[in-house]
Amino acid sequence: MMLLLRISGFISAFMAIIVLAPSLQSFPPAEAIRSSHFDPYLRFPGRISSPDRFSFRQASPFRNAAECATVAENSTICDPSLVHIAITLDEEYLRGSIAAVHSVLQHALCPQSIFFHFLVSDPGLQTLVLSAFPDLRFKIYYFDPDRVRRLISTSVRSALEQPLNYARNYLADILEPCVRRVIYLDSDLVLVDDIAKLWRTRLGSRTIGAPEYCHANFTKYFTSRFWSNPRLAGTFADRRPCYFNTGVMVMDLHQWRKAAFTRRIEKWMEIQKGGGLSGRIYELGSLPPFLLVFAGHVAPIEHRWNQHGLGGDNVKGSCRDLHPGPVSLLHWSGSGKPWARLDSNRPCPLDAIWAHYDLYGPTSTATATAAAAAAADSSSSSRLIKLKQK
Repeated sequence: MMLLLRISGFISAFMAIIVLAPSLQSFPPAEAIRSSHFDPYLRFPGRISSPDRFSFRQASPFRNAAECATVAENSTICDPSLVHIAITLDEEYLRGSIAAVHSVLQHALCPQSIFFHFLVSDPGLQTLVLSAFPDLRFKIYYFDPDRVRRLISTSVRSALEQPLNYARNYLADILEPCVRRVIYLDSDLVLVDDIAKLWRTRLGSRTIGAPEYCHANFTKYFTSRFWSNPRLAGTFADRRPCYFNTGVMVMDLHQWRKAAFTRRIEKWMEIQKGGGLSGRIYELGSLPPFLLVFAGHVAPIEHRWNQHGLGGDNVKGSCRDLHPGPVSLLHWSGSGKPWARLDSNRPCPLDAIWAHYDLYGPTSTATATAAAAAAADSSSSSRLIKLKQK
């Protein structure tokens, strides 16, 4: 039985790579003019005790396609033609963040029109970004852990308790006032489509947009204490709340600032923290406060933009398949991260897709990368199933 399950898993992965093959091979025009070769390894500067562990290749040069709007070399962060992306950088998820940025650039028609906002707790990471992406438009923002540490309660997984995991709550305060919209991305995902399509999402009167999953059991995200308290449970009165994953969000920062949503989120964290172990209202990390404030008031985005859960659950991190439907973004939410599974020689089938964007130096991922390339090259059968990206 185990053998059959294993074979089934690899067949699913092969089919997924076939599905994604057009996006791995047929890049938009901007990609066609880029070199396919990588420059020599770059060493990670700063406080890492074992620099060889953080050896990255420099990404290939990238530039806009002819049909892209012209962005001046000296343009400022306030240039209205820019696409703004926010992502965190820390040592534990560094490899994932670099792969995520690489995937965005690989599939963007206008990569020079993208501005990255990196939130860090170690300012020394700026040197790494420059060495891996010399021509990248970006800015480093220091996020003080003490700003949120007092509000963080214990979670089912220690990674969810890290202060930087809550930096997304403060984007409206940290980023420049002229930045009125931003796409927030987690560090454990890759794009296989042009981020500009997500950027053009219409939010209407909503402050955030995200794929919603209304079939999920919404009650499980809060404790019995929450649901048994009419005052707390009444938060969702007159709403139709649905679960959404906060790892991919389009955020209207102008609306956020006007409504002071950061403070609303903090108030719920204070209620959680003040209740003690016997009075907790939720068990997960930064997600429940977002649900309390926004669930039922989210602009729905196609599910293709967050094929989440590929990291399994929060305990075992077991392998999972893609959800039905087209794919524009793969997200390894859960405890199983593709770089860790590749390094341990226990990868899940879909991890080979992530490896395509990995700039990590050591050859431990070379086999997985080669496997992904070989599968992507597999001929006529790859045309039978196509990823819809229109």
